[in-house]
Amino acid sequence: MMGPLKLLVFAALFRCVSASAEVCTNSLLPGAKGDQGETGEEGDQGKLGKNGRPGLPGVPGEKGTTGDIGHVGKMGPIGDRGDQGDRGLEGPTGFKGKPGTACDCGRYRKVVAQLDISIGKLRNSVNFLKNVIFGLKETEESYYLLVKESKRYQEASVHCGLRGGSLAMPKTNHTNQLMAEYVSQAGLARVFIGVQAQSRDSAEGSSYVYADFSRPATFPAWNPEVELNSSALSSSNSSCVELLSTGAWAHVKCEAAMFFICEFPKSGRRGGGTGGGRMSPLSSS
Repeated sequence: MMGPLKLLVFAALFRCVSASAEVCTNSLLPGAKGDQGETGEEGDQGKLGKNGRPGLPGVPGEKGTTGDIGHVGKMGPIGDRGDQGDRGLEGPTGFKGKPGTACDCGRYRKVVAQLDISIGKLRNSVNFLKNVIFGLKETEESYYLLVKESKRYQEASVHCGLRGGSLAMPKTNHTNQLMAEYVSQAGLARVFIGVQAQSRDSAEGSSYVYADFSRPATFPAWNPEVELNSSALSSSNSSCVELLSTGAWAHVKCEAAMFFICEFPKSGRRGGGTGGGRMSPLSSS
């Protein structure tokens, strides 16, 4: 085998010597491909590369088992009240009760009779306070109190209003007669009442209204000596009304000072009154 190899080397040298300087080189021609070498040892692990694109969604897994019951949460707000349900079926009749014992009613009758006597005495005492000591008069709807302080009409109206009432308004013959007797028993001749002129018109004269702004209907008991719609009255300053001890009404100047009667409703509140709330008529004296 060494013989042919030598021949090859010799031939190459010969060709190099005989060839020109441009063609001759120091390189050797590649030989035939050798056998595959042995596999080398495994190298060190390389650095982590960049994150790749997200993959496609996987297939849904199987449903897991039910977990433990959690803690009770906070109570929520109370909901709206629901509609009323249908009436239920009537229940069965109950069992018959045991016979009652005999009532000792004599003792209770005595107690009730004593209470009636006490209530009667109390009622008489209240009436005595109202009618004698405080001098109140009353109807089914109102109390009336004669105020013995000389005031002009507007001042008298404010005085009654601050105590939860108004100037007295006799709207019926019975009330008018009660107030007239009240004035007469007090030894007076006249007092202011809650009637006043509302407007004046040259053709129709004065239009009078009560303190609650309602108009007198057919009742007004004017003094026969005066006429409501006379031309003399329409041109005068007599725009207020006084109640005489005879029960008749008469015109009077609002600037005049005299005693007056206050009216206090027994229940409810009279519209248009001043003050924050009703007061007892006993506090107005």
